[in-house]
Amino acid sequence: MEHSELSPAVLFSLGPVHVTSTIVTSWGIILGLWLASSLLCRRLRLTPGPVQTAAEGVLGAVEEAIRAVAPDHARLLLPFIGTLWIFLVVANLSGLLPGVHSPTRDLSATAALAILVFLSVHWFGIRSQGLKPYLRHYLTPSPLLLPFHLISEVTRTVALAVRLFGNIMSLEMAALLILLVAGFLAPVPILMLHIIEALVQAYIFGMLALIYIAGGLQSQQQRHTPQGERDE
Repeated sequence: MEHSELSPAVLFSLGPVHVTSTIVTSWGIILGLWLASSLLCRRLRLTPGPVQTAAEGVLGAVEEAIRAVAPDHARLLLPFIGTLWIFLVVANLSGLLPGVHSPTRDLSATAALAILVFLSVHWFGIRSQGLKPYLRHYLTPSPLLLPFHLISEVTRTVALAVRLFGNIMSLEMAALLILLVAGFLAPVPILMLHIIEALVQAYIFGMLALIYIAGGLQSQQQRHTPQGERDE
């Protein structure tokens, strides 16, 4: 099947389902992260080596970032936000490998991640406050605002998917154009630009997901806080 250089190739089909390079690369990243985490957990030591020290440093940095936004829910949000961040970093950087395109340059992949964030916002909200109290906040301060709350949920999910897709796609297009014009005379600046942009976009996506989840949790807490405590 013909495809453009910037569109995912269909590798094989399972009945009506077409398996593209985006799906295979995503599976490979997930499998690689699972194997790496399994090996690391089996080799934990009281006196950490360089790999364990680096892993603990990354985990500590992610936890501190979460604690700065949602201090009361850092441990609750750490598994999801930490996994999301690590996956995005690896996925964005996978485009540096020869013959591999980043999954996040495919709108279907970024849309799936955005939908996952959308569902997680409600999952954590309902888990923390219960179904009825969580749904009730869509009717505050007035039931007339319900349509605007629903529109906001949809638009920010769409924006989350399109933002990551657009930035990674434009980055790979720019790198391709520069290589076509300049050949391999300027590979190092392109490589550095790709790495920096990949890290920045992963950070932005993960931070927005964290803000959305924490915003829902904190809005519920503020609504249940007594008026006297707020005034203090």
